[in-house]
Amino acid sequence: MKRKTTYIYLTFLASILLTACRQTSVPAQFTESHKQAPIYPNYHGVTIPINIAPLTFELQQSKMPGTVKDMVTRFSCDGNDIVCGGMKAQPDIDEWKELTANAKGKAIDVEVYWQDENDSWTRFEPFKIFVSPDSIDPYISYRLISPSYVTYEELTINQRCLENYDESVIYDNMLVGDEVNGQCINCHNYQMYNPQRLQFHARQKNGGTIITYDGKAKKVNMANDSILSAGVYPSWHPWLKLIVYSTNKTMQSFHTRDVNKIEVLDSESDLIVYDIDRNEVMNIENNPKEFEIFPFWAPDGKALYFCSAHFEYENDTVSTGEAIRRSYEIKYSIYRKSFDPETREFGPKEMVFDAAAMSKSATLPRISPNGKYLLFTLGGWGCFHIWHRDADLWMMDLTTMEARPLNECNSTNVESYHSWSSNGKWIIFSSRRTDGVYTRPFIAHIDANGKGTKPFELPSADPDYHRQLMKSYNIPEFMKGPVAFNPHDFADILKTDVPPVKYVNHLSK
Repeated sequence: MKRKTTYIYLTFLASILLTACRQTSVPAQFTESHKQAPIYPNYHGVTIPINIAPLTFELQQSKMPGTVKDMVTRFSCDGNDIVCGGMKAQPDIDEWKELTANAKGKAIDVEVYWQDENDSWTRFEPFKIFVSPDSIDPYISYRLISPSYVTYEELTINQRCLENYDESVIYDNMLVGDEVNGQCINCHNYQMYNPQRLQFHARQKNGGTIITYDGKAKKVNMANDSILSAGVYPSWHPWLKLIVYSTNKTMQSFHTRDVNKIEVLDSESDLIVYDIDRNEVMNIENNPKEFEIFPFWAPDGKALYFCSAHFEYENDTVSTGEAIRRSYEIKYSIYRKSFDPETREFGPKEMVFDAAAMSKSATLPRISPNGKYLLFTLGGWGCFHIWHRDADLWMMDLTTMEARPLNECNSTNVESYHSWSSNGKWIIFSSRRTDGVYTRPFIAHIDANGKGTKPFELPSADPDYHRQLMKSYNIPEFMKGPVAFNPHDFADILKTDVPPVKYVNHLSK
């Protein structure tokens, strides 16, 4: 009998959650400080969803004026409070949920006291955590990957409950690969946040695309001479059983003079659409002088957004060396194509945001669920902005077509992958603002006018967890619940051989 492994990704010992805040009291005597508490993560003045797990934090010792012997933290709102003792503020989850319910539409007051080597207490300037009445989807998923250029064996797609700290593995790179022949899993995506309608890719050994639909899973072999490659970046139609992919000839190179370490770019790329039931694919954009990438369906299902860069090779011959040498010239703009769900026909492409005219490059277009806002990433060049320190989030109002940098959410380091919550009230995005090396998920509230709040880092049971975890969070996606399939079930499906897809010139109705 095959041994089954339960994939629970433990952050630290479960006792952290059970013990939570040590029983203590607020110091009776203390000195006032008008400085902000140097806490990590920085939760000063953030806005949180009412159903988020407790925000935990600790003092950053290197920024303290002296030795810290102890810390006391009080979270309070309208007479309801939580008092935490110990060097880390870790509220009990039940008490936290009671407090956030009480603070709905208001704010939690936070007081941080610290004790020095002389047993004297000081209180930092109190701050507020605003509690939005808007809830957030209960789950997110992401790829956990080491920031390495040559190895990716320890690679997983994980899912995390935002209402507590539960984390589990959807699929593990090691289940099929071995020391000689490995896999690379990537690009998980869902149809309208539905965890029962999932797709992800497995490259190299036993490669293929896994697609699940309402309890059934299958492997897809997209090898076909009429398309550039197997599907890469995906986007599900909101209700039809169609997935649009970019197909890419991807490579990487290393910088010797640029502040960025590495460049990942395409020498060719197109767009295809895949019919899940018929196992058929069709090209929808394949101009050899255009690099098409990052498709995303509008929520009404009547338009497809994507990015495209105009690039002409000097001798009309594809050359990876030339693409690398001229990589700074590759500038992507955002386009869209109309789509008729009844006839399944696409219209011609039209410009949405001309980033190239600004000598910039726009990637990762994502439309808010109400169809009003377009969120994207803007950088200097290329399509792989996760490696570009100048990459920022931008927001476009699709009613006025006015775009602006989302400065309330941006930092001086990388902002890249992003996703809207299903109610359109929250975004989650990848950022390297903490240390410039590891990509962490940050969450921000978006109001009716497209204005964001100060982002907060994904909470952990132990506030030091992310600084101990030497992996990056890649492609955070919201979900309405957990994926139910076992990782071993996916591995068994990937080990099977399946016939290639059929190429067609028109989609069937």
